[in-house]
Amino acid sequence: MSSLKSLQPQEVFSFFETLSGIPRGSGNEKEVADWVVNFARDRGLEASQDGMHCVLVKKPGQHGLEDAPPLILHGHLDMVCEKDDGVTHDFVSDPIELLVQGDFVTANGTSLGADNGIGVSYILALLDSQDLPHPPLEAVLTAMEEKGKVGAAQFDTSRLSGKRMIDFNWITDKEILAGCSGDVTFTVDLPAEWESVPGTHTEARLLKVRGLAGGHCEFDIHLERANAVLVLARILNGLLSQHDVRISDPHGGAQNNAIPADAQAVLLLRPEDVGDVEKAVAELERTLADEYRLADPDVRLRLEPAERPERAFSAEAGARFARLTALIPNGVLSWSLAVPGIVESSNNLGTVRTTSDGARLMSTITAAVTSRKHEIFDRVRSLAALAGGGVVVEQYGLDAPEFPYHPGSRILGTAQAAFRDVMGSEPDVHVSQCSLELGMFSRKIPGLDIISIGTELHDLHSPKETVNHTSVAKVWPLVQAVVSRLS
Repeated sequence: MSSLKSLQPQEVFSFFETLSGIPRGSGNEKEVADWVVNFARDRGLEASQDGMHCVLVKKPGQHGLEDAPPLILHGHLDMVCEKDDGVTHDFVSDPIELLVQGDFVTANGTSLGADNGIGVSYILALLDSQDLPHPPLEAVLTAMEEKGKVGAAQFDTSRLSGKRMIDFNWITDKEILAGCSGDVTFTVDLPAEWESVPGTHTEARLLKVRGLAGGHCEFDIHLERANAVLVLARILNGLLSQHDVRISDPHGGAQNNAIPADAQAVLLLRPEDVGDVEKAVAELERTLADEYRLADPDVRLRLEPAERPERAFSAEAGARFARLTALIPNGVLSWSLAVPGIVESSNNLGTVRTTSDGARLMSTITAAVTSRKHEIFDRVRSLAALAGGGVVVEQYGLDAPEFPYHPGSRILGTAQAAFRDVMGSEPDVHVSQCSLELGMFSRKIPGLDIISIGTELHDLHSPKETVNHTSVAKVWPLVQAVVSRLS
């Protein structure tokens, strides 16, 4: 039974519901890519996918715009996979369970995938339309956007002839996005110097950081929410300074571009230290509750009995891991002077994972100025050099460029006029601290004229993610008005 059948416009929400039934976490896009290709071919459209499962669909112009210059449409197929603590959901095989709550669509205990499922649904609706005037369309649906824009990095833009693009990966219906930042992701590998757990450390406890809001590493980074991986490092540093504690199996965060909402590690303790450790954790929980009473009021620290592992980080390696993790720059690092109120640069320490050699941190720097991004990266390299112990810092994926603002953009002028006519107000032409794939396309296609049109979304990259369905009802007529005016 359809969960969204009562919502309008059905030509958009029917596609969103279909997409929500297809698992499409980053790296798991083949099924949804196959579906889109089959959808297009069933309608007689040219469609293909590449080895990364990025999809290209071409549709001729119609109703008087057959000979107009082509228009590129862009969105990404993948979604961030987050779930609430205690929720059982397999993102590889289970569909998203949709709920309608007043004006909002959300998911039952998981991230929703409106980023970028709603944007892709607009594109599918345009490809499906029979009566809407539009120029020739070249729809590019990329894969692995949420994992460092991997799909867009290798997409063959020589297959495109358009010199103007509408992106649909934006998060508000009050703005037209006309510029954005770039980013780079890096890893930090810390050797564990694995040792057998000392015979004196007979007690094992699982230290858990839970209850944090998490969120998007760009849209929410200025909200001063707690970072679960950094909270974990803070606890470990405090405990290691007072007690002979060994650590094992650190784990936290969902992916590099989501503020981590949870983290954990196994602690190996001497029996005589257990009481003091429990008191220290409880005291820090009270401290954090006060510090984050406005930004992240539900922070919880828990110590639970755990199975005693056979090995742990050496004492020196454990201390190095906790100290270096705590020192990695995180959050807002500079504010723009060119566009007041906009973050110029930030870093999000997104994940920690146990590896065969020790632990790996993954983090994403976002910046509107390329040199600022590289300066922050150099700081992390310097920290690693000071830490010693074989710590290795490496770039992960590509160094994505920023998308610069061009006030004279012709497609921006068309969209502004359509916005005034459809919405009855003046749009905010926005330049954002976020990093989208637009800079990559603008570098690959010289002279490409780009805007992004969005829908009201909240709490992206978290189980609280929502989309306002009344916003979709407003934005869909705007989309139609813009494309029909691109003669």
